[in-house]
Amino acid sequence: MLSHLLAQNGIDSVVIDNRRRVEIENTVRAGILEADSARLLVDSGVSDRVMREGHAHEGIDLRFTGESHRVDFKALVGESVWLYPQTDVFIDLANARERDGGDVRFGVRDTAVDIAKPAIWFTDSDGVRQEVRCDLLVGADGSRSICRAQVPHAERTHYFREYPFAWFGIITEAPKSAPELVYAHSPRGFALISQRTETHQRMYFQCDPETDARTWSDDRIWEELQARVAGPDGFTLAQGPITEKTVLRFRSFVAEPMRHGTLLLAGDAAHTVPPTGAKGLNLALADVKVLAEVIERALLKADDDALDEYGPRALGRVWKAQHFSYWMTSMLHTLPGATEFDVRRQLGELQSVVDSESGRRLLAEGYTGCWPA
Repeated sequence: MLSHLLAQNGIDSVVIDNRRRVEIENTVRAGILEADSARLLVDSGVSDRVMREGHAHEGIDLRFTGESHRVDFKALVGESVWLYPQTDVFIDLANARERDGGDVRFGVRDTAVDIAKPAIWFTDSDGVRQEVRCDLLVGADGSRSICRAQVPHAERTHYFREYPFAWFGIITEAPKSAPELVYAHSPRGFALISQRTETHQRMYFQCDPETDARTWSDDRIWEELQARVAGPDGFTLAQGPITEKTVLRFRSFVAEPMRHGTLLLAGDAAHTVPPTGAKGLNLALADVKVLAEVIERALLKADDDALDEYGPRALGRVWKAQHFSYWMTSMLHTLPGATEFDVRRQLGELQSVVDSESGRRLLAEGYTGCWPA
């Protein structure tokens, strides 16, 4: 996305990725886009496919004590989120860069960077060693970023929180169990019922981080998921063959600063959030929207101070998202060693949210990314 936005202002870039395009296109990722993320794809000319093939979700269900309570985003903040798989976001962007003549190198290896020059070296997919020199180096290279490590220890601060649980995630060949996402708090732990397509669904339940997905049979998985959403209203999940099982550990992390000289960090290289709030991809897109603007001013308008704005502007949104993701996670998950008081307090918090218009609006603002300025 950054490369696409820069190209629209006449700024050349080279994008490298250590994975092959076909690998990325077949890696299942999260699927919720904030309204601003969907608009960025359309308004920047990437593609309008999100509007044609995506599904607008105007709310979510919070389910606890066996009952569902809808939080209506559209009524509360005037916005929806879009169910649109991250793989499709990638395909749209890769197609747009190919269409517009963008320089994207997939399947590279042996990458090294130098932020003093700045430069990047890598072996391309044909086995040829390459060197690229540039004005600015953007590290959007994920949570194990080699670019982030270039910031001297004395000049960086890392904020980190590890969570004592993980998600057991499945993909199943089944019809939708609900029209919108269901976030379930239960005595057995958290569960999330989400959708992907008319025929394939994504579901999760809270588990121990050391869980081995290979030891769980399909019957055992369905028994656990059904138990976590069961209630007097008779809600049940549509079942089908399970085609993928994974255990996802998660954490909260923020690296400051997001700029060091000619190096700028974006996305998971600078911050990660628990998936409970559906914020990871959306934060990355918000980062590069700001980054494209300040790079344009710095390179085309000789604004020497523009790049200094990037970190503070991006981090304002990052820390709001960290708070929201932590809040959703702590409100819905069962903590190891939780007492009966802890559980009843959680239920009181959930009831307070759904009973109060202000509480529902706070959740809607965070989930849709429509935070007050």
